[in-house]
Amino acid sequence: MHELGITRNIVAIVTEHAGDRRVKRVALEIGKLSAVMPDAVRFCFDVCSKDTPLEDAELEILETPGRGCCLECGAEIALDQPFGRCECGSARIECISGKELRIKEMEVY
Repeated sequence: MHELGITRNIVAIVTEHAGDRRVKRVALEIGKLSAVMPDAVRFCFDVCSKDTPLEDAELEILETPGRGCCLECGAEIALDQPFGRCECGSARIECISGKELRIKEMEVY
């Protein structure tokens, strides 16, 4: 489960930026094509944030849908996986969103 390592890094980054302050809320953006499971991150967050400034912080996760652009006709299509086929028949699809994994914001007090 690579989500444990990812969540440890998220906690470390937020802790560094929070300084001496307690963290009230952390908002993450996780793309549907990122191969990161939001439920696993939620579970790991509780474990990784124990005894840190993030303990008891609220975790918000925004899941970004997968989108691709056909390199043949330029059409934009929804993607449920990192590859697909356009209505024009082309499989030359470039992923344009859905692979994100970022800390959007944090709230401290």
